Amino acid sequence: MKWLRNTIEVWAYEMKCALLDEGVIVFFIIVPFLYPLLYAYLYNYENVREVPTVVVDNCNSPTSREFLRRADATADIMIVGHCADMEEAKEMIHQREAYCLVYIPKEFDKDIAEHRQTTVQLYSDMSGILYYKAVLSGCTEVSLDMNKEIKASLLPGGTDEQISAFQYPIEYKYVPMFNTQSGFATFLIPAILMLIIQQTMVLGVGMMAGEEREKVRKHIAEPHIIGKNPIEVLIGKSTVIFTIYVIVAVYLVCIVPPLFNLVHIWRWQTLLAFMVPFIAACVFFSISLSSIAYDRESFIIMFVFLSVPLLFASGISWPSSNIPIFWKGFSWLFPSTFGINGFVRITEMGATLEDVQHELGALWIQTFAYMAISYMVYKRTYGKQLWA
Repeated sequence: MKWLRNTIEVWAYEMKCALLDEGVIVFFIIVPFLYPLLYAYLYNYENVREVPTVVVDNCNSPTSREFLRRADATADIMIVGHCADMEEAKEMIHQREAYCLVYIPKEFDKDIAEHRQTTVQLYSDMSGILYYKAVLSGCTEVSLDMNKEIKASLLPGGTDEQISAFQYPIEYKYVPMFNTQSGFATFLIPAILMLIIQQTMVLGVGMMAGEEREKVRKHIAEPHIIGKNPIEVLIGKSTVIFTIYVIVAVYLVCIVPPLFNLVHIWRWQTLLAFMVPFIAACVFFSISLSSIAYDRESFIIMFVFLSVPLLFASGISWPSSNIPIFWKGFSWLFPSTFGINGFVRITEMGATLEDVQHELGALWIQTFAYMAISYMVYKRTYGKQLWA
């Protein structure tokens, strides 16, 4: 049982180092515990409501005023001013007194009376894309309702069934299945939670590896690895990271979503069977990538900028079918790509392990592939310090 004693000795020493290193604590504990709260708090309102909007009504007819009255009555739009022309409305937007502009042309009422298609123009400050989405949704809802009434007026004397069929030849119903509010937090936060696990682990492990390489260059022997073989060192170190991130993962997936009323319809058996290979893949991926860490600080500069590209490459915010083959293949190198997709399906769609078998299989392949690379990394890094 010498190998077990050696592994436990490495585990105990590495755990002590991790918990006493202020930089590592920041990435392993503080960031994973605080970042989800920050993101979830910022996006917890899910949707933007009562967007300040100005209007330019060049028609000024009962019909145009009715359109604006109904738009103002929606939950998405709050009309804060009526302007005489576009320049006055633009100035209000530049002064941040409003974020959107609704323009009704002079021919609005005339076109409707003469049975011609008319338009209502919407302008938005695109620095806030959610403002545009909210106002567009509100104006679309009002236009559909008024279209229905205008159609009904063209069929005098018709029965209720005839009027209904004339208004809606094909009935349309929008029933969101999972993200029922079409909210930003429900869409974004689950993906960020998985990305936080990978990114903070990579940065923390890279910082630890950078310090170890500084000692190797100075010919300072690591006492806890002398007399150990590479597999014992690998198991001991990886188990430390895995232990810490099991606690972090429990917090991220079991506490944060209920805390902010996010969708969480997972079954614990399914989630456990998925999170184990995801964390393991992240552990050995981090160790493999740490081979390029020259010192404690350089790794942060090299890797931290990848967070946003990895979020896009996962296919959550942009359809994976539209991602070029090269970048899609590149994204498969990262556990977060499969972790994000599998986690979202399990927690928000109630998927079973059979439903995520592609992601699950990919994570196990990554686990064993990066484990082999990690073994070679440790064998090369410590050199003569091993088996001394």
